[in-house]
Amino acid sequence: MELYKLPVHQLVKKLRSKEVSSYEITKSFVDRIEKFEQNINAFNYIEKNALEKAKEIDIKISNEDVTNQLAGIPIAIKDNICTEGVLTTCSSKILENFIPPYNATVMEKINKSDMILLGKTNLDEFAMGSSTENSAFKFTSNPYNFDYVPGGSSGGSSACVSSYLSPLSLGSDTGGSIRLPAAFCGNVGMKPTYGLISRYGLIAYASSLDQIGPFSNNVKDNALLLQLIAGHDKNDSTSVNVEIPNYLNSLDQDIKGLRIGIPKEMMEQGLNEEVKESVMNSIKKLESLGAIVEEMSLPLLKYSLAAYYIIATAEASSNLARFDGVKYGLSIRENVKDLESLYLETRNHGFGDEVKRRIMLGTYVLSSGYYDAYYKKAQQFRTLLIRDLEKAFSKYDLLISPTSATVAFKRGEKSDPLSMYVTDILTVMVNLAGIPAMSMPCGFDKQGMPIGIQLMGKPLGETTIYKTAYHLEQELNLENKIKF
Repeated sequence: MELYKLPVHQLVKKLRSKEVSSYEITKSFVDRIEKFEQNINAFNYIEKNALEKAKEIDIKISNEDVTNQLAGIPIAIKDNICTEGVLTTCSSKILENFIPPYNATVMEKINKSDMILLGKTNLDEFAMGSSTENSAFKFTSNPYNFDYVPGGSSGGSSACVSSYLSPLSLGSDTGGSIRLPAAFCGNVGMKPTYGLISRYGLIAYASSLDQIGPFSNNVKDNALLLQLIAGHDKNDSTSVNVEIPNYLNSLDQDIKGLRIGIPKEMMEQGLNEEVKESVMNSIKKLESLGAIVEEMSLPLLKYSLAAYYIIATAEASSNLARFDGVKYGLSIRENVKDLESLYLETRNHGFGDEVKRRIMLGTYVLSSGYYDAYYKKAQQFRTLLIRDLEKAFSKYDLLISPTSATVAFKRGEKSDPLSMYVTDILTVMVNLAGIPAMSMPCGFDKQGMPIGIQLMGKPLGETTIYKTAYHLEQELNLENKIKF
């Protein structure tokens, strides 16, 4: 088998036994990028020195001078995570030439572990979107059908893993931006508990919702990467200071007696029949392994999308105020008479339509006379939702639903913003509550497009999610069906 098709945990073993080198592994992915990146358009930036870096790591491995088992494994990084000395654009014209002077904490951990950067991946501009059609630079294609979207906003990170352009990648999830692409591209995407992974160096969209997380082609590899990047960070005041469990050790644990709730509202949201059938089939597999499954209700779910778009846009309007043409990024100074016109011209040229739309929505809900009616109400709802979920998790170990009501759709199919926003209806609740959730493949529709199932856990319940997902993965035994 080609090296690029092997799971990361197998590549790790082969590296340590000197059966293969990091150079050989990295070259297999670099060759794939050279051959197929033109079809996928997953990357905004491709690292030219990846093979040189792999040679250096091989020397360290031969001298047994590496500290982490992922040393020598390549990785792709979403282009809203700061990489020192490497272009970081957020797929926006306003940051088209921005090179950060520092690394995000997750990049520090990746560099320290001697992983190899393959490149920075395309996204919806400032992570605002569900299809990666809002990038200022390019359209990323779904590896299963190039005319279809890969999901968003982490479309590039998901598409490059499914198409074997990278064995692992990092994305960010504000309202489903890891899980939706994972479902559309047929891989495993984990949105961890809020605060489990440092957000220091993640260029903010909505600070109380954003969370970095890993993509992989299987559950075990996903756990390996989360193990590396999780942990407290003094640079992030929202980072949780807890001991990180060994996620790999939990994978083989029995799930007999595990209590699983199926929120009936999440099985009614305009669900495609093939999606519903595939998810129910997976639930039956878990039942056959001894899990106890019950239908339950989350009546507040129907308000979560509205609350999410109020809170997210409000935080976006505040966070994006820093892009003013003065300190860094694009600065339009021609025919500018004063500071106000500098702001206006720079932001008008630098931001795309969707970003402008969300800034205006957010500014409106925070404005005098509307703050109490919209933003305050949304935050009150958020508290009620968290309480509702606390009650649910006092009875159930996991909640399960489809990740998306449909499979991936054609590029250009959802041209009006509201129909695109509804795409997030099954995922935003997780971010509002700060709980962990994973999307993993659970089948294919008649056209061969992947279907995703979402596993939601208690705060810091990643261990339960991983072991359940691992057992389900073994039962389903699905294969990556891309044709190139």
